Amino acid sequence: MCSELQNCGSDAGSMIEPIVAVPLNDELQGARALVVRAELEALSKLTDKILLELDNIQILMQETVTLDKVTARARYSVAYDGTLPDLYLPNIEHGIANAAKDEPASTTSSAQLTKRPWKLFIPNAYHPLLLQQHQENLRRTKKDVASATAEIRRRRIYGQDIAEEDQLASEVDFMKIRVSELERNHPIPVDFMIAEETTVLVITGPNTGGKTISLKTVGLASLMAKIGLYILASEPVKIPWFDAVYADIGDEQSLTQSLSTFSGHLKQIGAIRAQSTSQSLVLLDEVGAGTNPLEGAALGMSLLESFAEAGSFLTLATTHHGELKTLKYSNDSFENACVEFDEENLKPTFRILWGIPGRSNAVNIAERLGLPLDIIESARQLLGTAGAEINALIMDMEKFKQEYHEQLQQAQHYLMQSKELHNDLEVAQKSIVDHSTAQRKRKSRVVSEYAVMARSIIHKKFQQYRESAVAQRVLEEEKAAEKAKSEGAKGPELSSTSAPKKTQNTNISMVTEANGKIIDEDGGIPEVGDLVYVPKLKNQATVVKIDSSKNEVQVQAGMMKLKLKLKDVKVQKQRTSR
Repeated sequence: MCSELQNCGSDAGSMIEPIVAVPLNDELQGARALVVRAELEALSKLTDKILLELDNIQILMQETVTLDKVTARARYSVAYDGTLPDLYLPNIEHGIANAAKDEPASTTSSAQLTKRPWKLFIPNAYHPLLLQQHQENLRRTKKDVASATAEIRRRRIYGQDIAEEDQLASEVDFMKIRVSELERNHPIPVDFMIAEETTVLVITGPNTGGKTISLKTVGLASLMAKIGLYILASEPVKIPWFDAVYADIGDEQSLTQSLSTFSGHLKQIGAIRAQSTSQSLVLLDEVGAGTNPLEGAALGMSLLESFAEAGSFLTLATTHHGELKTLKYSNDSFENACVEFDEENLKPTFRILWGIPGRSNAVNIAERLGLPLDIIESARQLLGTAGAEINALIMDMEKFKQEYHEQLQQAQHYLMQSKELHNDLEVAQKSIVDHSTAQRKRKSRVVSEYAVMARSIIHKKFQQYRESAVAQRVLEEEKAAEKAKSEGAKGPELSSTSAPKKTQNTNISMVTEANGKIIDEDGGIPEVGDLVYVPKLKNQATVVKIDSSKNEVQVQAGMMKLKLKLKDVKVQKQRTSR
């Protein structure tokens, strides 16, 4: 069999290709070339089609990117339970919100908070990275606990190694403890409530107390609000629409640019002062640091006063220089705040106290970090009595502020309780009034019902009495008539007695009504509805019912109904008087 000898491109060896495989390889290479050519032709045709709709495709891509960004913002805000900020445009002339004056008076209590004269209001604000890191660690640990618990359950079902199960159980217990620690050690939020008249806020306090992260939290919250993200804080949130956010945070030293820490800060602050406007937010960390304390303090005071005059809408600065704390007492545009320090446990609480300056607590922090006691005592002696007295005074102010804050919270708690009790009292009072009204209505209804019943009973009794009285009178008259008949055969006496009776009957038979009609007796048989005269009653009545079998008739005279003999009634007819 013949073969072809070929050298490798690297000259590291040679390969032998059988002659039989040569045409097959040539055919394979030709097929691959055809595939590449076909792919290029297809891509060229697709490119031509895309070029025809390039403008629409670019618009579609831009809209897709915009939609993706909006969705990402919404998902982030929902995931971290953000709050929609109340943004307003700073007024250059007055330095207050334009829209805040035009808000309606009838709003909710949350909205009324934002209507107070706050320039910046961010309660319970979290640094996004701290909160994200905490939630991710908590989520990951809970997931590990769930996975380990499921593995233990699986091993019990299939009866696998008990020793490994015990080891997993101990790991689960440890992870549960870790979950409890993470839930307990939740990031501590900070409150920013900067009044309308404040232009510069000076934050002091110990190292590792949270001054720098407080600056970053405000800066990030302002930028998040501008790009459409919800703020990681409690409601309500009020933030100005800053035209720019400038920050000098961290060490700006550079060997390549021959910049020390101090010169790096000065270069950065100088650039900020040149670019910032009366609508800008400026964040300065450790103003005047990195040089002689007296000169650094003087320079820091001058810089902050410059920003207060016209250099920014709001400036937040941290410092350890005590001189900067006194600016508040000579300029109303300044305000002091400090990060709280727990003197008993010698560690910061990461809460901000407003209105009082803080202390650096460098000696106490050094003691907590384990520096030798002889060095600590020497530092305290060098600090001197005056410094100790100032620190003691500031410590008393901090303690007073803390007690005031606790009492304020307690008072707010009692106020809420009193409001709840007041609401309960109003509800109970309304219930009593409603019950009393219902009782009065019920009693009135019962009295009315009994009154109706009493009137009905009295009416029935009265009707029965009248009927019995009439019946008694009819009976007496019948007896008198029978007695008269029994004495009938006495001649003249009968005539003399009949004459007045006839006259009486004649008088009775002629009854004149008020409308001028005269009613005569016709002596016929009455019918239902006829008007009859009842001599025994000496009154007229209407026929209601006739019983021919008994020669009886039922008549009604007013409210009274009587059964009489036909002979005891006389039918009457009306005729017009002449």
